[in-house]
Amino acid sequence: MASVRIDGEHLTIADVVAVAGAWKTPREVRVELADVTRERVRRAQEAVARFVSEGRIIYGITTGFGCFKDRVIPPDQVAQLQRNIVMSHSVGVGELLDGGTVRALMLIRANTLSKGHSGIREETLDTLIAMINLGVYPCIPCKGSLGASGDLAPLAHMALVLIGEGEAFFQGERSPGGEVMRRAGLTPATLVAKEGLALTNGTAMMAAIGALVTEQAERLSRAADIAGAMSLEALHGTPRAFDAIIHAHRPHCGQGQSAAHVRRLIEGSQFLREDDPLNVQDAYTLRCIPQVHGAIRDTIAHARKTIEIELNSTTDNPLIFFPENGEPICISGGNFHGEPIALVMDFLAIALAELGSMSERRLTRLIDDASNRRTLPAFLIKHGGLNSGFMLVQYTAAALASENKVLAHPASVDTIPTSANTEDHVSMGPIAARQAREILRNVEYIIAIELLAAAQGIDFRRQIMGEPRRMGKGTGVAYELIRQRVPFLESDAIMYPYIEAVWELVSSGELVGAVRTAI
Repeated sequence: MASVRIDGEHLTIADVVAVAGAWKTPREVRVELADVTRERVRRAQEAVARFVSEGRIIYGITTGFGCFKDRVIPPDQVAQLQRNIVMSHSVGVGELLDGGTVRALMLIRANTLSKGHSGIREETLDTLIAMINLGVYPCIPCKGSLGASGDLAPLAHMALVLIGEGEAFFQGERSPGGEVMRRAGLTPATLVAKEGLALTNGTAMMAAIGALVTEQAERLSRAADIAGAMSLEALHGTPRAFDAIIHAHRPHCGQGQSAAHVRRLIEGSQFLREDDPLNVQDAYTLRCIPQVHGAIRDTIAHARKTIEIELNSTTDNPLIFFPENGEPICISGGNFHGEPIALVMDFLAIALAELGSMSERRLTRLIDDASNRRTLPAFLIKHGGLNSGFMLVQYTAAALASENKVLAHPASVDTIPTSANTEDHVSMGPIAARQAREILRNVEYIIAIELLAAAQGIDFRRQIMGEPRRMGKGTGVAYELIRQRVPFLESDAIMYPYIEAVWELVSSGELVGAVRTAI
């Protein structure tokens, strides 16, 4: 059994991916609370109890929420206030988050609470962690969060199950939350001062989606390099544009990485052309792979940096601190505002849409004999006319690329004030994260289609050359993987199973993993 130990300081995207990936087999990855955090958590909860006993007026502890911030709550109603926020804020709609995302969300929230500034009790935090470890997954609708004050609705649906309400999945079955908790051997929490607010006020959903998308995007950017390198070979392209000397004089990190990756992929290839005075350079989608794919790599790297900061941040309100004099203080602020994630997810969505656009244009060049100087048959098929070949797969890629252009509209540029204009600017970060995830899935399919077409093109090149030729060190491995699942098409066939087969290679990381090992 693997373990992920949380202490509020060292959670990584890799940890989030590991916990999310075990949603079908939760006991394979155990989440543990580091001992060092327990004293911090206890100290903060003791401070909250002290604030209440002293009759202090503190937002969300002894006052209402949002526009009701000026309504003082009597001490005997403080606990009911915390239960009420969980119930009243459970207003999510739409499809439910998948089990992996729910686990990621719960992990991130637990890590934030472990920092000891939120005022939750140790036993409540332990119950949340136990839900992860036992595979209790609250039913959390994906829509309804504005990204400020954090992901209120999604986190309220999570907290509903923790208090024995709502619905959850357990051992593959959807049941009422109280029943699931009993079946799992857990006692629902009875919330005390600050706990309802601590559970619901934070950026856990957008951070969870952002972490998972960023990890997948890194893998997808490498798959795009592989697809581009295979297309370069199928189209009898030149390797000149990938020469290290070019990229040393424009030293963007991602550009140099992409160029070096392609050089390793095509190392030893006999499918590339030597210098040709009648064809001195290739089209942009081949020649500019390092410049475009590299800029996308840099965008993904920026997303990773932002998300990993967020994973270990305190993102609720108000927050409890302990100055040097030892007297606890509670400060209202805005760490719940999702703008850092909203902006970076919008940026990532745009970058991924570009990755798909490049791939779709290379695909078009593979199937259009006029564009590829008739080095390949039209639509990559024999007896064109009787056979349509790869004509329609480009339609699918074009549809996905076009959809991505709509989805890439930045969610963060919009805001609708809420809570009677008290919360007068919101981030829309959850929308940005969900759009980035949808674009990523579309681009996985576009790149899968390009790989499918490039493999067909390679086989035609071999037929045209009339002799065996060696592919590149990395592209050859990719080609063999594809051919294990998809044959060369002599005539028209039902295409969607082949698309799905190559998509699985891309999405699962098997393609990138095999090629990385080879090069």
